[in-house]
Amino acid sequence: MSSTFVGQKLRLSIFGQSHSEAIGMTLDGLPAGIPLDLEALQRFLNRRAPGQNDWSTPRREEDRPELLCGLKDGFTCGAPLTAIIRNTDTRPRDYAQLKTTPRPGHADLTAELKFGGYQDYRGGGHFSGRLTAPLCVAGGILKQALALHGVAVDARIAAIAGICDESPFTASVTEKPFPVTDDAAGARMRAAIREAREEGDSVGGVIECAVRGLPAGIGSPMFDGLENRIASAVFAVPAVKGIEFGSGFAGASLRGSENNDAFCVRDGKIETLTNNAGGILGGISTGMPLVFRVAVKPTPSVARPQQSVNLQTLTEQQLRIEGRHDPCIVPRAVPVIEAAAALAVYDLLP
Repeated sequence: MSSTFVGQKLRLSIFGQSHSEAIGMTLDGLPAGIPLDLEALQRFLNRRAPGQNDWSTPRREEDRPELLCGLKDGFTCGAPLTAIIRNTDTRPRDYAQLKTTPRPGHADLTAELKFGGYQDYRGGGHFSGRLTAPLCVAGGILKQALALHGVAVDARIAAIAGICDESPFTASVTEKPFPVTDDAAGARMRAAIREAREEGDSVGGVIECAVRGLPAGIGSPMFDGLENRIASAVFAVPAVKGIEFGSGFAGASLRGSENNDAFCVRDGKIETLTNNAGGILGGISTGMPLVFRVAVKPTPSVARPQQSVNLQTLTEQQLRIEGRHDPCIVPRAVPVIEAAAALAVYDLLP
């Protein structure tokens, strides 16, 4: 399986399955001497951890990373950094029927077709969102490394179930349990999640991420542009089905005179009056905030009966999924998108 991000200076490998003894990551290419705040890293991981509220799965995992190598006296030492997270609350019996009956909307079928039955189907195996925990270990470390360069990576919930947070995203909301700018909109989003859960269903949404403090000139044209590298990392996150930068798809309905960002001078620096480009022109940072949004599909594992097929008999049959699943992936995916962005951005820093 291709579970390795190969960048210009970083190499990240993620390993494990949803119900294996442990999951983990190895991050190679970090320079020596980066201080690591383990308490801050744990707080970041807690934002993604399951079983903490009524809008996430009841599966309880502490997600406490065990750093095996790569650190010395609280600083990176130049060697590859490896960390594992123990899986402690697994219930493989909930997934027994998935060996022969794939879930609609999930990778069960494609995994069977590619790996011929040898894949670990429990909890989605290596395709599970559980594997975003070690991605967050790497991303949490890189967010701290970026902060040393004056770069901050923050994300928020922009929409859930068609309910939008219309307030400007000008400051971090990562300290909030439900990371939105408009708390009233957030309350309506949570109500929509509860309604979907009560009906045995799920909802999706949109996450907006901003990278602030990134200097101009980072990135390259063509295949190593900022959009390319961020998109590559972001699409490693299960359930992400789309990405847009700046005005994105909405910009396609504007005229050039409306979508172009006029240049200006502020405090002796060239900036833009607007930021429809999302902080990127020609694959290279402009010095304005780098802004992108991702579409997150509804959780495919829902309690309502769905039509599937029996892989052994090739007959259609009804599937009722058991187990513990998020009625909405979006809130827990917010730090994961930050992690993916931090990976791509740090890798392109000179």
